[in-house]
Amino acid sequence: MPTLHFDIHIAAPRERVWRTMLYTPTYERWTATFCEGSRYDGSWEAGTPIRFLGPNGDGMVAEIAEHRPAEFVSIRHLGTISNGVEDTTSEAVRAWAPCFENYSFTDEAGGTRLRVDCDVFGSYEDWMNQTWPKALQALKNICETPT
Repeated sequence: MPTLHFDIHIAAPRERVWRTMLYTPTYERWTATFCEGSRYDGSWEAGTPIRFLGPNGDGMVAEIAEHRPAEFVSIRHLGTISNGVEDTTSEAVRAWAPCFENYSFTDEAGGTRLRVDCDVFGSYEDWMNQTWPKALQALKNICETPT
């Protein structure tokens, strides 16, 4: 399974980028690039389950593998959610699960370098290569806009 890498410099402190990326209501704003109406249900605390959901309730089931605030977040994707049913055991899911999505936040040039490393499965590679840069630009715009 290939791992894709994306990064962006954001002219804002790490703490602001991290909070904007992970917490409501800004999480929903930048992730709308992937799916309008995206949200999560759960906690960003290491070892806890989290569900990433679209407006119809379908999505992904995962757990937070590691979380060092404003430094690193690792999401272990474990399965899918369809029609309210979690699937972590089917052959289709076992073909790719677990896969990881990692965020690294580092100080750079008076701002933050955000790096995203995500495993990609199936036919999603082209879509991810097109969508992640747009999502990161949306996050950058939110972070760099004065509140």
